[in-house]
Amino acid sequence: MNIDREQVDKLRRELVEVSHKLFARGLTSGTSGNISARVPGSPNHVLIKASGTCFGDVCENDFVLVDLDGNPLEEHARPSKEVRFHCGIFRIRPEVNGIVHGHSAYATAYATAKGEMPVVTAAAEAGLNKVGIVGFETPGSEELAQMVIEPFNDKTLKAVVLLKHGFVTVGTDIYKAFYLADVLEDNAKTACIIEQLKR
Repeated sequence: MNIDREQVDKLRRELVEVSHKLFARGLTSGTSGNISARVPGSPNHVLIKASGTCFGDVCENDFVLVDLDGNPLEEHARPSKEVRFHCGIFRIRPEVNGIVHGHSAYATAYATAKGEMPVVTAAAEAGLNKVGIVGFETPGSEELAQMVIEPFNDKTLKAVVLLKHGFVTVGTDIYKAFYLADVLEDNAKTACIIEQLKR
C-alpha cells in the first residue's frame, strides 16, 4: 500500500475542519451524517468518518482509511455504515474527490413532502443546476447504497436528496462538496418560504 502519509494527515485535518463547519451550519445533527474524501495521489483510497461520531466533535483519529470496496485499512475505528455509497460514487465518478452526506432539515422536509427539489436560487442554478431525488430505504443497507449511487452515473449531477434521510453532495474536493451542501440547504429553505408565501 503506497500512500503518502503526509497527504493522509493533511486530508484528516481538512475533514475535521469541514466536519465542524457542517455541524455549525446545522447541516446535520447528533452523530448522523458522514463525509469522505479521496486521498490525493492515491485514487483508490478514501478517508471516511468513523461510525457513531459527531461532526461537531470529531478529531483527526475519527476518520478511517478504506479502499474503494469499503474495506477498512486501519483498525482504530469502524467506517460509517454508509461507506458503500461513498465508495460507489468514487468508483463511478473519478473526478469526485469529496462527498458530504448530511441530514439537513429544509432539504429533507421539502423533498419528503413534495417528492422533488426545485432549483429556485441563483446560487443553486449556478452551482447545482439540478437536484436528484432518492427514495427511502433502510440507512446503511445495500439497497440504499445502490439507490444513491445510480443517479450519480449522470456526470453533471452534484446533489441528491434522500427522502426522510438528508442529502448527498459531491465535489472535486471536500470543501467544494461542503459549499454545495450549504447552497443546497439554502435553496431548500428558500423553496419552503416560497411555498408559504404562495398560500
